[in-house]
Amino acid sequence: MSGHSKWSKIKHQKAVGDAKKSTLFSKMSRLITVAAREGGDPNLNFKLRLAIDSAKAVGVPKENIERAIKRGTGEDKELAAFEEVIYEGFGPGGVALMIYVVTDNKNRAISEIKHILNKYGGSLAGSGSVSWMFSRKGTIRVDKKSLKDSDILNFALEVGADDYNEEDETVVFYTKPEELQKVQEKIKEKGVNIEAAEVEFIAKEPIKISDPQLKENLEKMFEELDENEDVNDIFTNIV
Repeated sequence: MSGHSKWSKIKHQKAVGDAKKSTLFSKMSRLITVAAREGGDPNLNFKLRLAIDSAKAVGVPKENIERAIKRGTGEDKELAAFEEVIYEGFGPGGVALMIYVVTDNKNRAISEIKHILNKYGGSLAGSGSVSWMFSRKGTIRVDKKSLKDSDILNFALEVGADDYNEEDETVVFYTKPEELQKVQEKIKEKGVNIEAAEVEFIAKEPIKISDPQLKENLEKMFEELDENEDVNDIFTNIV
């Protein structure tokens, strides 16, 4: 089981350049704002807690987080309202894309995304054209070292994870979206360091890209999408 989320990888980097940091902070604040609409208390709103944890992990200042919460709960009425949108599309080589957007202007967002995809030989697709290739999964990334000598399969069974995938320095545990909070809490109880927890689109049948030119074009496309302030995350079927 594997999925490619380039924006998630950028979020988890320990060092981010100043120019990207500003955009990253803005993206994290928007996530918090949208989540806070369901309640401003992170102890009662798990979606908000996840958004705050992600923001803190990349160094978003406390005042930014508090302001984003007020925007979501309606306390700060002067700031723009944001909404969540998921656009489906194809990149060069027919690579499937699920693009998660948080924006205050859907017309601008879709126009800019369409321009980027077309530039690299991709295109936007109709609703349902791509989503059937993915499953929504809760993902919990943990530091492999913090598992110590634990048998990962047994550990996954103990905490109630459905599956797991070993990466270089990380183990990703997969759950049903509605069980993400429960499994996350069980992992914390075992003293394991959680690097990130979120709901992602995971490809049902991931593919490998071997052509160097195609890889380069995809990387350039991902970079441009990453730099767009409205685009919060990109999920594809690339391994």
